[in-house]
Amino acid sequence: MNKVYTIAPIGLKGVLVEVETNFSRHLPKIIVVGLPDTAVQEAKERVWAAIENSNLQFPRKKVVINLAPAQIRKEGGAYDLSIAISVLQTNGDVILPDKKIAFIGELSLLGEVKAVPGVLVMVASLKDMGFKQVFLPAGNAKEAGVLKGIEIYPVKTLKQLIGHLTDKESIGSLSFFEFKPRPAKAAVDLADVKGQLEAKRVLEIAAAGGHNLLMVGPPGAGKTLMAKSFLSVLPEMTIDEALEVSKVHSLAGLLSEDNYLIDSRLLRSPHHSASVSAIVGGGSWPRPGEISLAHHNILFLDEILEFPRQVLEALRQPLEDKLITVSRVRGSLDFPANFILLATANPCPCGYLVDQDKNCVCSAADIKRYQKRLSGPLLDRIDLHLLIKKVKSGDLSGSDVKAERSSIVQQRVNLARIRQSHRFKGDKFNLNADIEPKAMQIYCQITDSSKQILQQAVDRLQLSARAYFKILKVARTIADLGDDGSIKDEHILEALQYRNKVFGA
Repeated sequence: MNKVYTIAPIGLKGVLVEVETNFSRHLPKIIVVGLPDTAVQEAKERVWAAIENSNLQFPRKKVVINLAPAQIRKEGGAYDLSIAISVLQTNGDVILPDKKIAFIGELSLLGEVKAVPGVLVMVASLKDMGFKQVFLPAGNAKEAGVLKGIEIYPVKTLKQLIGHLTDKESIGSLSFFEFKPRPAKAAVDLADVKGQLEAKRVLEIAAAGGHNLLMVGPPGAGKTLMAKSFLSVLPEMTIDEALEVSKVHSLAGLLSEDNYLIDSRLLRSPHHSASVSAIVGGGSWPRPGEISLAHHNILFLDEILEFPRQVLEALRQPLEDKLITVSRVRGSLDFPANFILLATANPCPCGYLVDQDKNCVCSAADIKRYQKRLSGPLLDRIDLHLLIKKVKSGDLSGSDVKAERSSIVQQRVNLARIRQSHRFKGDKFNLNADIEPKAMQIYCQITDSSKQILQQAVDRLQLSARAYFKILKVARTIADLGDDGSIKDEHILEALQYRNKVFGA
């Protein structure tokens, strides 16, 4: 009894699945064992019809198909192709070469091989296991073709695959797709944002160091507009970042033949009506949510105070640990969640608490209740707090010839990130915002005068220990933007400006 190999995606890793088929002289019947779900149980009907419609005869015997290991639940239609090949091999219709090859794909009743989600995760895992060849749907071929070191064979029909295995026709392997990052599709250039020089500076700092940012201000101040321009100053994605992000999107079924790789920065902007499962991930079997889809990118929460308290509190762990553990009855999985949180908010229900032209109509109790939707622990995890005022009419009508374009700011951001990559070479983190506590003494050393400034600020503003270290990290980024090797007093003072008490939380 020969084995046919496929793989089961478990989070961002895969478990090798061995498909075995046994015939016995009983009444014709097909049995699938190995903890299959309903979709896998239905594979026997799809495989039977696909083999018959490929001009071959399905065995008129009792057929038992085993998917090992039995303790791993098998879900979806990705096992169809391997089951069909196992049946045909046991029946003597095909002979597999004497080497480890894998099969992935769903079958239609006519024998067409249909695309399945999670292929990038599965093929990457097969490559790590030493597999050199994998046969998969043509619709998933480009998605898997971004991986080096494994041959990808795009299959359109079961009949075509049978012809290849019996040397009647040949399926050519796919050429490797060279990675070329694309600029992010930003709707707004920073030069098109009128005024708001301080906000633009804060956006530059957030992009350079990977810092979380909260902007609070009245309606019409330009908070959402500036958030949309944030993508334009971020550096282009690296190949490693693109593969990590694409694996998450592949697992979520968001890749396609046309959009087979996430090769540009993204801004994930869930609506405030989104559930906890939609944000952090979930389902009967854990699936990635918005925070994982925003990995290495931006999670934009517009009007963050409109989100349910339960959703916001669910962000506390990923903001600290850079991953999210999703636990359900069927299992518990870890998903990456290293994102930049970009949030905006009104200061009160009516929005005009800090407006100089309009009076706020909210009561003190309403304001306190509204601001308390963002808890102190969550607010403490946001590095940069900025109170934004409405742009004056003169700035709106005038032409700002001195306004910097996003491309100029992006160059400074790129240089700052290069300095960080050189500094943190050999560490597990790449950005200032991710510096681990034990490394703070190494990378964020300050002078005695800077220590005195910080101590006074901590006492006066009643800052927490977490806020203290976040100020140091922001100061380190400000120094990198200025090409300074050490943190100076002016860097500490500027970082303290962006720790305003925008809420009473």
